[in-house]
Amino acid sequence: MNRTIFILLDGLRYATARDCLGYMEGLVAAAEAQVYEVRSELPSISRPLYETLMSGLPPVAHGITSNAIVRRSRVDNVFALATKAGLVTAAAAYHWYFELYNQAPFSPEFRHVEDFPGEIRHGSFYWDDRYPDSHLFADADMLLRRRNPDFLLLHPMNIDDEGHKHGGASREYRDAARNAGDLLARYLPSWREAGYTVLVTSDHGMSDDGNHGGPHETEARVPLYTIGGDVFTLDTAAPPKQTEIAGLICSLLGIDTHGLPVPDGLLRNKA
Repeated sequence: MNRTIFILLDGLRYATARDCLGYMEGLVAAAEAQVYEVRSELPSISRPLYETLMSGLPPVAHGITSNAIVRRSRVDNVFALATKAGLVTAAAAYHWYFELYNQAPFSPEFRHVEDFPGEIRHGSFYWDDRYPDSHLFADADMLLRRRNPDFLLLHPMNIDDEGHKHGGASREYRDAARNAGDLLARYLPSWREAGYTVLVTSDHGMSDDGNHGGPHETEARVPLYTIGGDVFTLDTAAPPKQTEIAGLICSLLGIDTHGLPVPDGLLRNKA
């Protein structure tokens, strides 16, 4: 089993990641990480793609087709499968994750939970898109240190928030990506030293006019970084699909994928 941290940088388009995540690109250059281009499922909006990333199903199949659909997941998902396998799950994330995998609707009394009787056992949840990414990374680090989870989700929102306010081609959007890159540079070394495999991706991108939802490359092309090269590589001739990420996480965690698709060319370290 590889204990895994899944980092979802909300609203980050592929080209901006390659331009602005300097630390991640440094890892790629040093062969300590790989980076792939992934195409978002449609509609390329948040709540449907949160469920896609955790279930391996497109929105038309799992039924969360709009941000306005507020209910728990009704399909197999990473959190449910990990909990069933006896693993410790945790999340520092937007409150929509709480609604999908614990209880809907969310209430501020669930801002911090421990040993919650849901699929995310330990968590820190926020509901303001302006909640600082720096605080969110600190929340995640606290969960890691206190609960030593097998699977940890980290989900900051500032890139998406700045994109909606100023557009995907704006300085504000790019600076939010740079800030996230700096936070990754601060925390990832210690998380890797603690033995975690790390995946960094996004749900969707951001158009120049500050929105997303359709198939345009600015809205539907996102990065997937896999860290590090000592754990696995993926066949770049067959880039992973967004519907394969849930299966990839389950494979890394060493749990039954229950038929979830896994990217071709997944190579495990045999040492």
